[in-house]
Amino acid sequence: MSTELPKTFDPAEIEARWYAHWEDNGLFRPARPDAEPFTIVNPPPNVTGSLHIGHALDNTLQDIVIRYERLRGKDALWVVGTDHAGIATQMVVERQMELRQDKRTNYSREDFVQKVWEWKEESGGTITRQLRRLGCSMDWSREQFTMDEHFSAAVLKVFVDLYNDGLIYRAKRLVNWDPALKTAISDLEVESREVQGHMWHFKYPLEGGATYTYVERDADGNVVLEEERNYIAIATTRPETMLGDGAVAVHPNDARYAPIVGKMCEIPVGPKEHRRLIPIITDDYPDPDFGSGAVKITGAHDENDYGVAQRNGIPMYRLMDEVAAMRADGAPYAEESARARAIARGELSATAAEIDAMNLVPEEYRGLDRYEARLRVVADIDAEGLMIAIEDKLIMQPFGDRGGVVIEPMLTDQWYVDAEKLAQKPIEAVRSGEIEIVPKAWEKTFFNWMENIQPWCVSRQLWWGHRIPAWYDEDGKAYVALTEAEAQAQAGEGVALAQDEDVLDTWFSSALWPFATLGWPQSSPTQVVGEDNASSSLLARHYPNDLLISGFDILFFWDARMMMWGYYNMGERPWKKLYLHGLVRAADGSKMSKSKGNVVDPLGLIDRYGADALRFFMAAMESQGRDIKMDDKRVEGYRNFATKLWNATRFCQSNGIGASKTIAAPAATSAVNRWIIGEVVETLAALDKAMAELRFDAAANTVYHFVWDRFCDWYLELIKGSIDDETRAVAGWVLDQIYVMLHPFMPFITEELWSKQGDRANYPLITAKWPEPQASVDPAAKAEVDWVIELLENLRSIRAEVSVPPGLRIIVGPDRRKLSDGQYQELVNRFTKHGPALARIGKLEAVIFFNSGTRINLSSGDWEDRVEESLTSYAVPGSAVPFIAGGVEYVFGLEGVIDLAAEKARLAKALEASQKEAKSLEGRLANPSFVERAKPEAVEKARADYAHHSAEVERLTAALARLG
Repeated sequence: MSTELPKTFDPAEIEARWYAHWEDNGLFRPARPDAEPFTIVNPPPNVTGSLHIGHALDNTLQDIVIRYERLRGKDALWVVGTDHAGIATQMVVERQMELRQDKRTNYSREDFVQKVWEWKEESGGTITRQLRRLGCSMDWSREQFTMDEHFSAAVLKVFVDLYNDGLIYRAKRLVNWDPALKTAISDLEVESREVQGHMWHFKYPLEGGATYTYVERDADGNVVLEEERNYIAIATTRPETMLGDGAVAVHPNDARYAPIVGKMCEIPVGPKEHRRLIPIITDDYPDPDFGSGAVKITGAHDENDYGVAQRNGIPMYRLMDEVAAMRADGAPYAEESARARAIARGELSATAAEIDAMNLVPEEYRGLDRYEARLRVVADIDAEGLMIAIEDKLIMQPFGDRGGVVIEPMLTDQWYVDAEKLAQKPIEAVRSGEIEIVPKAWEKTFFNWMENIQPWCVSRQLWWGHRIPAWYDEDGKAYVALTEAEAQAQAGEGVALAQDEDVLDTWFSSALWPFATLGWPQSSPTQVVGEDNASSSLLARHYPNDLLISGFDILFFWDARMMMWGYYNMGERPWKKLYLHGLVRAADGSKMSKSKGNVVDPLGLIDRYGADALRFFMAAMESQGRDIKMDDKRVEGYRNFATKLWNATRFCQSNGIGASKTIAAPAATSAVNRWIIGEVVETLAALDKAMAELRFDAAANTVYHFVWDRFCDWYLELIKGSIDDETRAVAGWVLDQIYVMLHPFMPFITEELWSKQGDRANYPLITAKWPEPQASVDPAAKAEVDWVIELLENLRSIRAEVSVPPGLRIIVGPDRRKLSDGQYQELVNRFTKHGPALARIGKLEAVIFFNSGTRINLSSGDWEDRVEESLTSYAVPGSAVPFIAGGVEYVFGLEGVIDLAAEKARLAKALEASQKEAKSLEGRLANPSFVERAKPEAVEKARADYAHHSAEVERLTAALARLG
């Protein structure tokens, strides 16, 4: 028996109740040991995080897939957990300390880490609670955390294995240093922003006042400038880095500087008696056509200079400390400068460590912030008359995405993974199709990055995270092992060891997610289910995963690295298919940001419209390869869709239609019932195809149009007044199929309606069976009912077009002379059979086969009553509107129905207004000044208005033509 539904649909109450029921009863991971496994892992959100609109999209798509596969009977596992987020979490805890006038360095490392764990226990579950509100059916019983004991063991094992295989090493290289966070960060964590800056042009005097003839020529070789110079001109946007210059480079083909290549020039900074001399060298890097064509080489503070310095053996001097202040350590400048001059002349050799220890910052600049030092350096050079010019310039500057300050390229000792070698198998896998990337267009981006991949810096200067398992003796030799005892055994008794202070990059550990969450390395993927323990069963059964869904923005942060770790540690792909979705943007298409004030809170949308509506919006708008524009009205529209289904179920209940007693379609004799069963069959096929292709928009819209258009708008309307036992059985079955097919997209309302349609407490929808109609499309029934629908849609359209009063009954008819005897008889039968529905829904009084005199009175109730009449007037232009239904031309009789002259005048007036407005908007949009200078929303509105009025012009022109 069904339970009567309330009149009002209240999402909030339903969502809270059903989610608790599902989770409390273990329905997200039902026991299905013999079923085919299906596995996805969620991109673990930061433990510090809150649900944002990107999470809402990403997790909605995953939940749709996992609910779909669960309904199809699979052993569906959705691995869930959070990432320890080294930088973000340490920042959160340190900021809380600052509010209490406290700081990290007041504590030992162990005590601070304990405080982070305490924060995690108290405040680290915000996002997991919010994922529940979204309806995510994750296996919470096995929730993971990247700092869990078993996960940490896996991380350390990978590090040690990589080291022993020569794939991880320690080296002094240039890194992106974040002075705010005081740690290295990856290239992927750097944001380039265009800012207003300056280009300073300086003179670097030649050694001993030497001179040369500087000659500039035009493209034809004619001399345009010739003068004696005692300097080489240099331009820089960062004058403070001049203190660390190791050389000046020019292009080998640049004839202007050929006379001075190999000579020395003077860095125009610092005490005159101790100024450093650096060589003028050649390298392919300088562009002779850019600036002066000469480039200062500061290998320790610029990525391009670093390459030049490496190629040419130029010393690289580090100028700054961890907060990007000028170094204050080291020997007096006079001593350091003298050593550097000797090194530059080749009179003194020095190791990389000795060069790194040298501080070439003059005393007057030591300890200054880098920007304060910049001002002092510029002022001092200008005072000496060695500044040539200052040029205002827009420059691209790198900012840390979390620290928010300008990144300083810095030469530091870090741990690196040989990413180039590890990238080979993933590249081969994608190229061969072993791993499928959807949409395929992302493959080009993937190959471009992977084939040019650089060593991966995996060490971070933090306290929170997986501490690097390396110990050093007094000479700096590293011993890498899983434990200190193993490292001590390597070093030998009595050797004092100190563990590396750094931790691993968070992405290093999260790249293990597809298999470490399943019990690796304690279990083996070759073990059989049921053998040994539950963990081994999980790994053997669920690795490789079936699918990964992620935003394209973490393709290299996470996805590619999971491929590397999967092949290295497991010997096979981490998942079979990778689906990359776009971003959710603001309504105007711009990227959401707090500074713009256009960030959308998904929880606010859930509060207003319900989780089901937000989820359906995300699915319906997710078109492969495109971003989603946020549109509250669309979300509201899908809430209305849920209400429509709610009310349709209430209508069914009021007519004795309850839960179905069969998986297969019930037997049906009436055309409308046979038709709706066929519609279920077609919808199911289209839905399965869309899901197989991960076309979420196609899948959502397939279900939407079936529910709203075919079932609610037509089937329920057509059966009104003629609901017999067969129709009750069919309608109840179709409703059940709707609940099941719609459940992955709208889990809450469908579970509620499913439960209220019958007593099936032991058979919840979340674990019900995916539709198996065991039926096929009935072509005759489909043609017949589609004809009824097409006829009624035409009637509705013409009524609206020519303003026929809603309740006024009308007459239509075909020309008998254009019909074969078979067509004529078929139409007579159809009009007779479906007369009640046509009369009730279409307000159709009669059908007249004009030029024959046959009339069927549909509103009289006597469907066989035919009278002879002369109806040739319906063929007169202007007295009827023609339309097509079922391949037959009909006319919609207007004589006596409307005032034709008045209607033509109304349409003509409306047409003129739309033509005028369209022309005006076309002119405005053709004006570059408007398009380029107006606010984006104003331009967008103008385009939308133009499209509307252009469409109106077409519609009204056609309407007038139909009236003659």
